[in-house]
Amino acid sequence: MMVGIDIGSHSVKAALLSQGINGYKLEAIAIEPMPRGAVIDREIQDIEAVGNVMAKIRKKITASVKEAAAAVSGQTVITKVIYMDASLSEEELNSQIEIEADSLIPYPLDEVSLDFEVLEANESDPTKVNVLLSAARTESIEARVAALEAGGFTAKVIDVEAYTLSRVNDLILANLPDDAADKLVAIVDIGATMTLFSATQSGREIYSRDQLFGSEQYTRSIVSYYNVSFEEAELAKINGDLPPNYTFEVLAPFHTVLVQQVRRAIQMFLTSSGKEKIDYLVISGGTALVEGVEQLLADELGIYTIIAKPFAEMEIAESIDEDELAKIAPQFMVATGLALRSFSPWHI
Repeated sequence: MMVGIDIGSHSVKAALLSQGINGYKLEAIAIEPMPRGAVIDREIQDIEAVGNVMAKIRKKITASVKEAAAAVSGQTVITKVIYMDASLSEEELNSQIEIEADSLIPYPLDEVSLDFEVLEANESDPTKVNVLLSAARTESIEARVAALEAGGFTAKVIDVEAYTLSRVNDLILANLPDDAADKLVAIVDIGATMTLFSATQSGREIYSRDQLFGSEQYTRSIVSYYNVSFEEAELAKINGDLPPNYTFEVLAPFHTVLVQQVRRAIQMFLTSSGKEKIDYLVISGGTALVEGVEQLLADELGIYTIIAKPFAEMEIAESIDEDELAKIAPQFMVATGLALRSFSPWHI
């Protein structure tokens, strides 16, 4: 088993799953705040500070599981489907990929780590196969590996964040109507500073995109309106300990911006994919916990919307408080997708 560890700018989330006869079991879960400035826009700035957080996570999860999976995301990650001859061996593919990558990637290849996965035969030309190429700045990967090791983990997998969401898709389908398996489902994971939009159809990811937007904007409004510290504002958000007029002064303006950002992400997807509409919308990340989000998006966008519950169909270990889990579960989509790598034979 591997611990799935989501390294965010405001907190680190970790999940450990096991697999039984009747499906997955959530064995352990942990969340720890991240020191401000240690991670900015998904890039680690202070490996030692992040390593200290990892050490706390390891104590909370279990000292017996050492291997971990983390993910890279943001501007330094490039994914692209390219077409290659079906007759090529893995070794020949490897050489050919490097040649292709040189023209596709805007960084020197010696600064980049590459990986690829052969997908399916190309529909329009059966002599070709679709190959998913993934590239990330090596320094981003090495920073995550170093932070994990500083906390006592061994980095077994460094994944791409967009893939982790599509991996949780099957768990989320159980929360949606029966026809969702064949429909177009969008997952919008809204963290503190980054939003990840992922669209899947018939269980296969067809699109993903990052954009700079998150709940930090909401926190900053609380700070400026009520003259409190950032930490106090974060706490007030969770406890609901805010003045009566906060709904008008802070929540409503944030709701407006949130709708604009999600609508924009959907429009960009529809325009680039040629699809007509999204059938179901799943909201996850810390922003999913903001009051009224589910109903707001359903009303404003006219799309069937749910808040993600990645553990809804799982057996839960006795050591986990299920009431507390229900409150924080939407934040654990990426960590769950990473934990699922324990049972995944995928090349990527």
